Amino acid sequence: MEHYNMNLTLKVWRQKDENSRGRFETYEVKDISSEMSFLEMFDVLNERLVQENKEPIVFDHDCREGICGACSMYVDGRAHGPWQKNTVCQLHMRAYKDGDTIVVEPWRSASFPVVKDLMVDRKAFDRIIQAGGFVSVNTGNAPDANVIAIDKAKSDEAFDAAACIGCGACVAACPNGSAMLFVSAKVSQLALLPQGDPERRTRVMNMVQQMDKEGFGNCGNIYNCEAECPKGISVKNIARMNREFLGASLSSEV
Repeated sequence: MEHYNMNLTLKVWRQKDENSRGRFETYEVKDISSEMSFLEMFDVLNERLVQENKEPIVFDHDCREGICGACSMYVDGRAHGPWQKNTVCQLHMRAYKDGDTIVVEPWRSASFPVVKDLMVDRKAFDRIIQAGGFVSVNTGNAPDANVIAIDKAKSDEAFDAAACIGCGACVAACPNGSAMLFVSAKVSQLALLPQGDPERRTRVMNMVQQMDKEGFGNCGNIYNCEAECPKGISVKNIARMNREFLGASLSSEV
């Protein structure tokens, strides 16, 4: 693939904290290599801002390998940018051409308040997990890996659901700010496996109730969440979670 350099215009959201009024600021970046990642391009810009005694742009990141989901940015109106099934840290500058203007924003959700600039507080997801994301285990020696027989189709579905990295793209992409795809992936991951069966009713009840408590919106069946999910989590998990929740609700009423 041909390597080239480019000059770009960035319109970046700057916001001091949750309670401050934000604004877009424009930056010109020059000689950006097409082989840089999107975050490396921001590193270059921040180094320049520091040298100019200006405040660097705050953004979240950790693994830079598409594993942790921390690099949550809205790029040109899309969660994680233009590439499908991709996180921002995996997005490379060859997706752009010389002279392009790129608009970068944080996740837009009342349940993800802005910490600063492009960084948002996603602890609401942690609280949902804490509300029900557990399994009972017996203490003692670990059992053999194959001691519990698991249907191949179900194990594959559970593995696919477990691929969710909790980045929040589903919430950012949803017009209603719904967290249903995230919660349903975590519910499905455990509900499909025998190890998660004992708590499946209390788990789904607690997690859905916590999701509502956090202020996330309702699912509108628009499927933006699946389209923008960097791991391709299926909306079929939402249907499964609804069935699990209905079954748990009926059982609790008996």
